[in-house]
Amino acid sequence: MIKQRTVTLTLLMMVLALFASGCSQSETTVDGYKNTTLQHAYERWQQGATSSDPFVFLDVRTPGEFADGHVPGAINIPVQVLQERLNEVPKDKQVYLHCEAGGRSAKAAKMLLKAGIDNFENMPAGMRGWRDAGYPVQK
Repeated sequence: MIKQRTVTLTLLMMVLALFASGCSQSETTVDGYKNTTLQHAYERWQQGATSSDPFVFLDVRTPGEFADGHVPGAINIPVQVLQERLNEVPKDKQVYLHCEAGGRSAKAAKMLLKAGIDNFENMPAGMRGWRDAGYPVQK
């Protein structure tokens, strides 16, 4: 009887741990950077200037893509020139990194880590996810 309770309790704890990990706002990738959920990024964006923790959205798409629509207030440094413009990445703010669908922002995330910059979270859902969710877009 005691053994059965122990097994049941252990299984319950494992299920709770799995559930809790699935509900987190971010997860660390095998490359060592964090991916954040679209919902978390949007919640941070909604905080705007009232946030006690300063942040910025960094869009690594091309200038043309950026002009077609971006997260309101985002800055644009295309991944193709990011290496040369690393000094423009804010070091004093949390950075939410994104592209159209996650590929280029993952590449940018690796560049940032290699340069010793780790104050960012990647938003793999990208602008595609942002638009599909109906979140505001600035042109």
